[in-house]
Amino acid sequence: IFEFYLSANEILREDGRSWFGFEVRDAIGRGETIVNRMTGSPPLVQFALGALYNKAGEHQSAINALTQVVESEKSNESAFVFPTQELRNYVKVLRKIERDPSEAPLTSAAIRSLERARRLRGKAILEESRAAFVKNSSNQPARAELPMAGRSEAEAIEAEHTNGSGRTILDRLSEQPDYTEKPPTHIAAANGSKTKRDSVKREKKDPFVDRKPITEVLHDIYDRNVQ
Repeated sequence: IFEFYLSANEILREDGRSWFGFEVRDAIGRGETIVNRMTGSPPLVQFALGALYNKAGEHQSAINALTQVVESEKSNESAFVFPTQELRNYVKVLRKIERDPSEAPLTSAAIRSLERARRLRGKAILEESRAAFVKNSSNQPARAELPMAGRSEAEAIEAEHTNGSGRTILDRLSEQPDYTEKPPTHIAAANGSKTKRDSVKREKKDPFVDRKPITEVLHDIYDRNVQ
């Protein structure tokens, strides 16, 4: 938690320094880990996390975090009557730093700076995120400008499948020639011509194409001998 305070205060401090987006995102990740793992995280953690969301431009998350700290009475430290052991350990270290800041001067300065920002600028940061969120929402393009706007879902689906021609893909496919049952005329004619040419070639190549069967030849010889 105290390491998170150090990194958050360094980023949120108005000293003219420019921070890379991934640096802010890393600090946000540390704060989110604390909030997710710790039941009843300290209000100062919630404020620092919300302020980092604001700096990163994540205004919806900033609103969610800062609303709990700035506008909710439960965010006051006095509301934590039944603490967890983690919260007890945190408060024990916090009071030790407050009593003797020289033991952890940087951490002590970061805590005082974040507490001062929470007290003086908490509401202003929350309102800034709310205004930015409303502005960003109003700048979103209207769905009415989309090509399919104004059509019913059924009409949009039909238009997509017919491609504006009124005929579906199945209709266009059914109009294609069927080559599986009967080939086109020019293909059939070509196949017929090829068959005739093959037959003529076989006739020319076979010299014994008109030769009589042996039984017929023997009958002819027998008839001549008898005569």
